[in-house]
Amino acid sequence: MDTSAQAPPELNEQDRAAGEAFARLVAIMRRLRAPGGCPWDQEQTIASLKPYLLEETYEVMDAIERKDWPALREELGDLLLQPVFQAEVAASEGLFSIVEPLDAIVEKLIRRHPHVFGEVEAETAGDVLRNWEQIKRGERARKAEAEGHSDEASLLDSLPRALPALAEAQRITSRAAKVGFDWPDIGEVLAKLHEEIGELEEARQAGDADKVEDEFGDLLFVMANLSRFLKVDAEQSLRRTNLKFRQRFAYVERKLRERGREIQTVALEEMEALWQEAKHAL
Repeated sequence: MDTSAQAPPELNEQDRAAGEAFARLVAIMRRLRAPGGCPWDQEQTIASLKPYLLEETYEVMDAIERKDWPALREELGDLLLQPVFQAEVAASEGLFSIVEPLDAIVEKLIRRHPHVFGEVEAETAGDVLRNWEQIKRGERARKAEAEGHSDEASLLDSLPRALPALAEAQRITSRAAKVGFDWPDIGEVLAKLHEEIGELEEARQAGDADKVEDEFGDLLFVMANLSRFLKVDAEQSLRRTNLKFRQRFAYVERKLRERGREIQTVALEEMEALWQEAKHAL
């Protein structure tokens, strides 16, 4: 069955309210970019907006990690503004309007969920992922044919290079593992981890700066593999640790201020004692 021809579900009252709210956002953005609108908004380009898209994405992630649901509500709104803003700039340049990305994602969701909108069966999340990968392979092949070449040069070519490096590493290893290029078990990964630590130490002792950077990268890559075996998101795990460090360090600073001390003048032993205190207090 050609699931791309399937219609999305009928809209309910909440859907219609969401559509009206989204339309208001589009209209406001168009007004800001129009003559007599906001000079700053008028000056923006697709390229100039890139940092804001990334910033808003991380602010959403931060709100989720802190389980701050009022903040998440606000940050999701800020994030939603970015594709609307980008599309309005694109429309002013004659590239496309907001309707085309919306139509594209609706069509893609229907096409990639034949177990919902078609007749394909998928009883488990694993079945869904296998179907998803098969559909994506077909999409890549059709795109390659339309562009006049046989297929993508590599299975990894479709992975975005703009991802944070740790997230990119995890995606790379996951993609390679799906075709069998993988360690058989976590024990082999841990053995490789110790091997890479040894190679890093050898490079450090040799004083080879380029080799140290290379081996450190290898170590991080193995850690990304390990996170996959542990079913842990490497990027989120590190962000969680970053937040934990921030909170504990702020605790040390606050306690020192309460004692009338400046952290720059305090011995490491005193800071370490407060750090251990923070681990139990937070």
